Amino acid sequence: MYVSTISSTHHTPTIEQQVFRIISKRKAIRASRVRKTASLARDLRFETLDVVDIILELERNFSITIPDEVPLYTVGDFVRFVRDHAAAA
Repeated sequence: MYVSTISSTHHTPTIEQQVFRIISKRKAIRASRVRKTASLARDLRFETLDVVDIILELERNFSITIPDEVPLYTVGDFVRFVRDHAAAA
């Protein structure tokens, strides 16, 4: 009997990768420009509406709620919030 030992190379993207993908696709930004330290307003030139749309998509994808008063200025802020709250959900 032959038993295949081939394993699947498909992996689930990390929360960080998923957040980067959502942010980068908002304005078709190259993934190489998205860094945790990047400011959405200053470095990536996102406007308030862009940030609101990112928040809504993150809330949908991760089944979380992001309150208005949470300070989210950098990509890392989004990654940290989602990582901390999606794990708890």
